[in-house]
Amino acid sequence: MQQRQLGRSGLTVSALGLGCMGLSYGYGPATDTADAIKLIRAGVERGITFFDTAEAYGPFINESVVGEALEPMRDQVVIATKFGFRDGDTTKGLDSRPKRIRQVAEEALKRLRTDRIDLFYQHRVDPAVPIEDVAGTVKELIREGKVKHFGMSEAGVESIRRAHAVQPVTALQSEYSLWWREPEKEILPVLEELGIGFVPFSPLGKGFLTGAIDAETSFGEKDFRNTVPRFAPEARQANRALVDVLAGIAARKQVTPAQLALAWLLAQKPWIVPIPGTTKLHRLEENAGAAAVVLSPDDLIEIEAAVSSIKLQGERYSADRQKLVGN
Repeated sequence: MQQRQLGRSGLTVSALGLGCMGLSYGYGPATDTADAIKLIRAGVERGITFFDTAEAYGPFINESVVGEALEPMRDQVVIATKFGFRDGDTTKGLDSRPKRIRQVAEEALKRLRTDRIDLFYQHRVDPAVPIEDVAGTVKELIREGKVKHFGMSEAGVESIRRAHAVQPVTALQSEYSLWWREPEKEILPVLEELGIGFVPFSPLGKGFLTGAIDAETSFGEKDFRNTVPRFAPEARQANRALVDVLAGIAARKQVTPAQLALAWLLAQKPWIVPIPGTTKLHRLEENAGAAAVVLSPDDLIEIEAAVSSIKLQGERYSADRQKLVGN
């Protein structure tokens, strides 16, 4: 698989990473540990070198699984994890106090079975803690060799600029896809200006862009998509128009809709590295295949024209989740 550099940081990773959250959190019961380890290692075999986790996924379970899976090939991969929630629990609110950041780093190092965190993200901006204090704490951890690079997640332009002035930000992780293009307005120009890489999560619209979800699909009791307005049955019904258009273009290119959606992201900027997640080997192989899909300028014009004519229905987050975004 081709390699990409995240911004001007010098951090080189595979063109597609693997988002590991869904193996333990967010979409229902955790995957069996042995199966999760097998899937992660299958990613390495297919050229993926960039793996994304967080203490909040579980909480804590995901880091342990990722650490066990990647321990035998630790020096061949890049591991990203995150701090920012009180006690690692997304339901308890934010906590990016310097003391807590240090605690998360020490505990993550143990769970990940490593001596350094390659990329340490602030999971969400904490308005109670000056972003300069957050960046300064990560800067100290970098000096100590415990962290290699600083990242932010779902941060807004002001926070990115202020943090970057203290400790250069290697990557911003936020949602971006043909299903959610908000970052194009303000975020992408700032990242390009500052030399910061972009790591889109949910690059397949939380599964919607694969074409496997329609108005009749039912989600498990613990699946957070039950709380997402864009996944209400009536919104799904309306939004199928996007999937149908992409499916038509994908068929002509002899690729899957998911591969088309990922290839489109890769074509936007050379410093964009999507991290699709999955629990299934065939989906992992499908996603990895997207790195080899080449979209011509005419393909991109066709996709843009088709997608821009469709107005998607429903907000991407519930009101309480949206409060955590873009500070």
